[in-house]
Amino acid sequence: MKNTVMVETSARHIHVSREDLDILYGKDYQLTNKKDLSQPGQFACEERLNLVGPKGELKNISILGPERKATQVELSLTDARALGIKVPVRESGDIENTPGLKIVGPKGEVEIPVGAIAAKRHIHLTPADAEEMGVVDKQIVSVKVETADRTTTFGDVVVRVHPNFAAAMHIDTDEANAAAIAGTVEGEIIK
Repeated sequence: MKNTVMVETSARHIHVSREDLDILYGKDYQLTNKKDLSQPGQFACEERLNLVGPKGELKNISILGPERKATQVELSLTDARALGIKVPVRESGDIENTPGLKIVGPKGEVEIPVGAIAAKRHIHLTPADAEEMGVVDKQIVSVKVETADRTTTFGDVVVRVHPNFAAAMHIDTDEANAAAIAGTVEGEIIK
């Protein structure tokens, strides 16, 4: 493996807790796997939810499974502005002191007190991939992506290493649009 990684766009989505799923869809409801994602065990669901903020609403937002310990909403900064909330750029799971919002499902709604973030650009790697690339967990790197019209180098990309990961970099829709990325592309890791 060279110092390249697949770069894919992670669009706005919601991770739900069991407790919130019971309210939004009904007690003991089970999420329906629509499509497996690049990370092992992760999947896009058939189910969709609406988000409501002080200034607006976003409809038909994907749920990603499986269930999580805490409900978390990952948005682009453009999405957050449309909702009227100011979200920090954070690693997934780091939701302390973040804004909340209302999530509306077919059976009920929940007002999460925290949990809305813009996901920090990140690369998932196995320990073997990381060793081969000469990077370590939590290292900050840059990644150069060459497209026909907008070659871009993304800085402040955090490396995340875990045995259950598959090699892939995730950026949000704002970042993908800025670099004219459609589908998946290869990115060169620059240390």
